Amino acid sequence: MAEVGEVLMSVLSTIRVPKPGDRVHKDECALSFSSPESEGGLYVCMNSFLGFGSQYVDRYHARTGQKAYLHITRIRKAKKEDDTSSGSGHPPKKKPTRLAIGIEGGFDVEQELYEEDVKVVILPDRQEVTSEDLATMPDVVRERVSLSMAGIMAADSVSHALQVQQWDGEVRQESRHAADLKQLDNGVKIPPSGWRCEVCDLQENIWMNLTDGKLLCGRRYFDGSGGNNHALLHFRETGYPIAVKLGTITPDGADVYSYDEDDMVLDSKLPEHLSHFGINMMTMEKTERTMTELEIAVNQRVGEWEVIQESGTTLRPMFGAGLTGMKNLGNSCYLNSVMQVLFTVPDFQNKYVSNIDKIIDEAPSDPTQDFKTQVAKLGYGLLSGEYSKPAPDPGDENGASEPRGDQIGIAPRMFKALVGRGHAEFSTNRQQDAQEFLLHFINMVERNCRSGSNPSEAFRFLVEERIVCQQSQKAKYTQRVDYIVQLPVPMDQATNTEELQEAERRREEGDSSAPTVRAQIPFTACMAALSEPEILTDFWSSAVQSKTSATKTTRFASFPDHLVIQIKKFTFGLDWVPKKLDVSIDVPDTLDLSALRATGQQPGEELLPEVAPPPLMTPDVEVKAPVLDDSTVSQLCEMGFPLEACRKAVYYTGNTGIDAAMNWIMSHMDDPDFAAPLVLPGCSSGPGTTPTESLSEEHLATIVSMGFSRDQATKALRATSNVLERAVDWIFSHLDDLESMDVSEGGRSAAESEGGRDPPPPGPRVKDGAGKYELFAFVSHMGTSTMCGHYVCHIKKDHQWVIFNDQKVCASEKPPKDLGYLYFYRRVAE
Repeated sequence: MAEVGEVLMSVLSTIRVPKPGDRVHKDECALSFSSPESEGGLYVCMNSFLGFGSQYVDRYHARTGQKAYLHITRIRKAKKEDDTSSGSGHPPKKKPTRLAIGIEGGFDVEQELYEEDVKVVILPDRQEVTSEDLATMPDVVRERVSLSMAGIMAADSVSHALQVQQWDGEVRQESRHAADLKQLDNGVKIPPSGWRCEVCDLQENIWMNLTDGKLLCGRRYFDGSGGNNHALLHFRETGYPIAVKLGTITPDGADVYSYDEDDMVLDSKLPEHLSHFGINMMTMEKTERTMTELEIAVNQRVGEWEVIQESGTTLRPMFGAGLTGMKNLGNSCYLNSVMQVLFTVPDFQNKYVSNIDKIIDEAPSDPTQDFKTQVAKLGYGLLSGEYSKPAPDPGDENGASEPRGDQIGIAPRMFKALVGRGHAEFSTNRQQDAQEFLLHFINMVERNCRSGSNPSEAFRFLVEERIVCQQSQKAKYTQRVDYIVQLPVPMDQATNTEELQEAERRREEGDSSAPTVRAQIPFTACMAALSEPEILTDFWSSAVQSKTSATKTTRFASFPDHLVIQIKKFTFGLDWVPKKLDVSIDVPDTLDLSALRATGQQPGEELLPEVAPPPLMTPDVEVKAPVLDDSTVSQLCEMGFPLEACRKAVYYTGNTGIDAAMNWIMSHMDDPDFAAPLVLPGCSSGPGTTPTESLSEEHLATIVSMGFSRDQATKALRATSNVLERAVDWIFSHLDDLESMDVSEGGRSAAESEGGRDPPPPGPRVKDGAGKYELFAFVSHMGTSTMCGHYVCHIKKDHQWVIFNDQKVCASEKPPKDLGYLYFYRRVAE
């Protein structure tokens, strides 16, 4: 051992002991999805604490010179059958009683048992040092290496911290209002039963405010059930923060909600607070489902779940290149479905997977934090087939049984952590909207591909909006960039109206056997709703210098290589309560949008003069606050949106009503300045600001990445007070002005202009071609809202539809194309 001891002594100065705050990657390779369970195990650098699979550790050693690694290997133990096992060797699954994962009574998570082997390996010769070997080495070596080994094994790995191994949705925190809650001595006494909402007489989902004893109904759920929001409105009017759900009170506790903290909470003084209104907690019995039970019921909802997951048929598992499953990290099915589809697009394959060796060679010192590296790692993991192998059957020691649908697959922990970092929603383990994640990821690709090829251009297209003043018949043309076609669902065009009405009548009569009837909407009706002119009733016409009516028509100014269509299933009712439309749409396999090609200005058509409308200002000489419709602002605030966002929504939609303002809010909720104070064009946004103040470099780079020059981006941002979204809108409305911009504003010199080729035309880089497409993938959602439920995707691979349901990858027998949420088409070559 003298030789190994000497080598170990020579690298002793590079061996570190993990300190609090060090990121220890001992469960996943930084450049692949190798783990300690993989063939060859995982090598953890004892200096940087980065983990590498056997295929990448030599490359890392050659690049950094680091020689000492902790080699971790795990071998799965065979599970022993217990007394509760069924004849098949699998214990029967219990119905969950808690909103939890990995907790007794919660949703089950299989836990594997492993035998672990740990030793130090010295590169490049891969000399091995075990714990027994260390005992024979000098004290200074033994102590240092032993401390490092113990520290690495004891540290919480980064992936473990990110993975939901055990989660309890019922763990609640004590409300900060509970200890000192003020209760009014108003003589109110609550009877033990017979409760009704004091506003609408609803008899279910009744909450008692613990300050004044008011009995009011709860929130309305996404599917239209629940209450009418009167308890929430009462809090907004009074500020009384805590309420208890009547019918859930037992001697063990009750459902308590804090509107101020916007969460279910604990109230340690609940018996005292209830007694104030004459309720003896020790004699109460449960008569309604708790919020946890309601949410569990949502997560177990059947119907569309079984259809979309093709649960009624035995599906044939598929394995191989491009057929790799992805582990669900806890509500990460939205990410899994979107990324499976994106990596069937050649642009993403060519950008990240074809160049993976070059990307890895150029990766920074910590590749776990590099966007390009982690996207390439994910793409290669999905397409290579290396991880598309059957998951071992816990009851099959010899591997003799038929392959199950589950795969070993890949767990995109590093990728999810990176793309979600800093985002209020995608950094959490809550369920998210797949469409919102798709746009979020495309936005990240845009930011990280400002030089070189940009795969998101495959989805980018131009939309032309033509507005015609009905009084003067003059027109205005604007263009904007988009990535997704949002297809409206005209419910009034359902072809089975009589069946729907009959089912609704039976439900209203209390007929529990009434069937669930899904509205059948023709795809042609959806396309007609998209293309038909929209009537604008309060359009300010520069031709007549007043408000009048106008029509707005939307068309494609370009057709992308790949077209994404979102079915607008998630919408708002008349009371602005979100809901999901349960519809079936006969989405076609082929699509011809040629008739929706924009034509631009027509011969003989006059354009509206470029005159700005009068500002929404008070008549004072000084520029002061704009005159806004207070009632519209109030309605938006009551829905929970920030005041300044509501003011901007009303201002930028020209006081044209709640519908327009709400649409503006839904389109700008992700803006970084969404809740920032309203800044009027031409006004300074704060002390010392000027029209020539420094502009956001990130905003400039984003606009430049779309194909505009830096001068054009600068002009747009200055014209719109440095607000990115408005600058993009502005730039498409002034393409003619930009084309003739004076290059003396900082652009090319006259000599540069004269030499060689013509300058590229202004505008974003878009791919254009024929508007004929074929369907190649769709993402489906099951559940009552985007905040719960489950996503799967179906992808056409070599003329065979394949369902990707997290780790399950199977040949699809009956792809439910009529129930999709996002549809992906590719251009048909002519």
